[in-house]
Amino acid sequence: MRVPVSWLRDFAPFGPASDLVTVLDDLGLVVESVEEVGEGLEDVIVARVSSIDAIEGADRIRQVTVDTGSGELQVVCGAWNFDVGDLVPLAPVGTVLPGGVEIGRRKMRGVTSEGMLCSGAELRLSDDRGGLLVLGDESTGARPGTTLAEALGIERDSVLDIAVEANRPDALCMAGIARDLAARLGLDFALMEPPVPPTWKGEPPPGPEASVEVPDLDLCPRFTSHILLGFELAPSPATVARRLVLSGMRPVNNVVDASNYVMLELGQPTHPYDLDDVAGHRLRARAGRSGEVVVTLDGTERRVGERSVGPGDDRRDCLICDGDDAPIGIGGVMGGASSEVSSETKRVMLEAAYFTPMAVARTSKRLGLRTEASIRFERGCDPEGIDRSVRRLCEVLGESAGVGFGVHRHSVDVRGEVPGPARIRVRTGRLNAVLGSALDEGEIAGYLKPIGFGTEPDVADALEVTVPTFRPDVSREIDVIEEVARHHGYQSLPRRVRRAPQVGALNERQIARRRLRGVLAHLGAHEAWTPSLLAPGEHELIRIGPSITVSNPLTPEESVLRRSLMPGMLRALEFNLNRRVGGLRTFELGHVFPVPRRERVAAAATHTDPRLSVVDERELTGVLLAGPGDDATTAAMAWSVIAEAMAVTGVEVRQSVGSSSEKPGDPTEDGAGLRWAAGLHPTRRAVLVVGADGTVIGEVGEIDPEVLEGFGIDPARSRVGWVSFDFGLLAEAPRRTDALAPVSRYPSTDIDLAFEVPEQVPAHRVEETLRRAGGTLLERVWLFDVFRGPGMPPGVRSLAYRLRFCAPDRTLTDEEVAGLRSACIATVEADLGARIRR
Repeated sequence: MRVPVSWLRDFAPFGPASDLVTVLDDLGLVVESVEEVGEGLEDVIVARVSSIDAIEGADRIRQVTVDTGSGELQVVCGAWNFDVGDLVPLAPVGTVLPGGVEIGRRKMRGVTSEGMLCSGAELRLSDDRGGLLVLGDESTGARPGTTLAEALGIERDSVLDIAVEANRPDALCMAGIARDLAARLGLDFALMEPPVPPTWKGEPPPGPEASVEVPDLDLCPRFTSHILLGFELAPSPATVARRLVLSGMRPVNNVVDASNYVMLELGQPTHPYDLDDVAGHRLRARAGRSGEVVVTLDGTERRVGERSVGPGDDRRDCLICDGDDAPIGIGGVMGGASSEVSSETKRVMLEAAYFTPMAVARTSKRLGLRTEASIRFERGCDPEGIDRSVRRLCEVLGESAGVGFGVHRHSVDVRGEVPGPARIRVRTGRLNAVLGSALDEGEIAGYLKPIGFGTEPDVADALEVTVPTFRPDVSREIDVIEEVARHHGYQSLPRRVRRAPQVGALNERQIARRRLRGVLAHLGAHEAWTPSLLAPGEHELIRIGPSITVSNPLTPEESVLRRSLMPGMLRALEFNLNRRVGGLRTFELGHVFPVPRRERVAAAATHTDPRLSVVDERELTGVLLAGPGDDATTAAMAWSVIAEAMAVTGVEVRQSVGSSSEKPGDPTEDGAGLRWAAGLHPTRRAVLVVGADGTVIGEVGEIDPEVLEGFGIDPARSRVGWVSFDFGLLAEAPRRTDALAPVSRYPSTDIDLAFEVPEQVPAHRVEETLRRAGGTLLERVWLFDVFRGPGMPPGVRSLAYRLRFCAPDRTLTDEEVAGLRSACIATVEADLGARIRR
């Protein structure tokens, strides 16, 4: 909303605009820009249009001859909203307009333009770019050659562009903004009391006496009508016209301008009808009938009641009709063209009404028509401010209407149930608890009284607050508290860190999930999210058998609950490769759905355990490695990094060798129905086993080339490593302690042992046995060599370990080291069937 500071000064003695900006921002009326007007207009003059001629070959511009008072000039102009005899602003050659635009001599279509005729936007006087700023004719007192500033009575002024939020209907007028400012600055606010308009002294208007009927009072709870007579239709006084222009409106004539002026000043929209065009001199506010057509002031046919804009909308639009029940306007939105005030208007029927906010909002949205009136009505106007607004309109119009102007003594006021002042109980303790303040009842009343709120003591520690009718947005205790906070000043409130009574925290599973995501991201993998529903047959591509089929899928292409993350991630890889995006590494944490066993279905059917459902959900992690050089080895290294970062111990990587011609089904299946190593290369795969019972928790390896081909991926282009594991079982796996052991100050001793170990015995079993045999003096053990080849019996490999022994309190003797060596050899040979290499 554009607000001239000079207009605000009609209500209180405000200082410069620079002093108001910060205060308005703190009050919640954010100033988006400040525009200084009256600058750059020194060389712009008033010119009279002498003639308008077409330019050959041009259909959008015309040659205009203007009288400057000292001669005539030719100007090329593209505007069409003026006629011969109109006074318009002319910027001659050499003029520098506001904003730094310099006017030069230009030649267009062979015609030389000796200046520019200006719009209100080009002069920074309004936002209207639709045509020239037409000043009327010489009856306004302006003469060709006078400066525009003199003709319009423009003085230096500041215009504030204020963003008025939806919860501040009172701030959609100068009086509302001035009231807020004056209260905050401690200035006296004076709301004018317009005089009672003069009564028409002449004969009553011919025809029937004016009347009003409102059948639908729920749409229009109050409707007033007044007959304005004896006025002369003329341009508005310079002050009125200038303020309208600065506020972004184009002056039309004194009747229309007075209506717009009062709307901007007091917030009450009104509408003048040409009385002679209103059949029966009667206005009727009723609900529109579906399909009824109204031609509005902009010349557009608008059909009402056609569609609903939300739940509970009965599609009723309030129409203003004449005595023949013909629509002549849309209540609260826009008047009709048939009764528009024109140059022929002699008598006016003035409507000033209160429309139900929600009814106007729905009509405006339904018609896609948002006007200055609808904005104010839908947010809530003051039903008790109508009379003041009518008196003020007559006062403004009386300045230019002539000596015979008056209002017919017969006025109409139809009133239903209009909102009255609300009464709200405000607890002082509650207010201070919300704001963190220590205000007493007197201070609270001191903030509320200047903005129109009444206060009376209630019970102890409470006030009864009477909300003025121009503040329909205030309906609860918290709304009043907000008003106190605004005028006390948010900057004056103590700063505190708000803390919830219950502080949330991540549980161990969430912490582990977050850590795992970070580890995988550091491995260069991007997180993926693939569908949990697959197409029929995709499980067979990775050699998994039966799956759960959804009986009512949204699409047949996604009708099977996934049992593995591999199909979805391979589809994502194929999608990227087809778009020449290679070198992809992705990971996903998602749920899979193994086929439930009979026992689970039977248990779920009994409903003995409400947590047990027929379908099992397992949270898996899948890591797909399709970057340069990725293969089974890369996958094994990735698992090592994951295990180290997650502090997991006791997980065995057990090789699972099979045949490439396997039938559907996997070499390893856990007790819940998950099948592991599916879709992996027969000789480049392993399962992850934990615990004494050998529970399988995941798989590591390289995806079979035949599987890649099944998903449309060329195995010659890239090999694909794969790691997948049950996140829930991983989280429950044994973890190493993070406790630190003291470092011995005594020297350590290393010995090397090489064992001939059967192929079926994993290397980590040998390591665990050595640790057990070495006891507390064994500080570290690591595998440094694996040998298969000449000299080794079939089915046997050589594993060489380095063992480091150290005591915390002494240097180990040769005898002690020899005893430890013998114990380790004997234990491995006895427990694992291995043999020391000589």
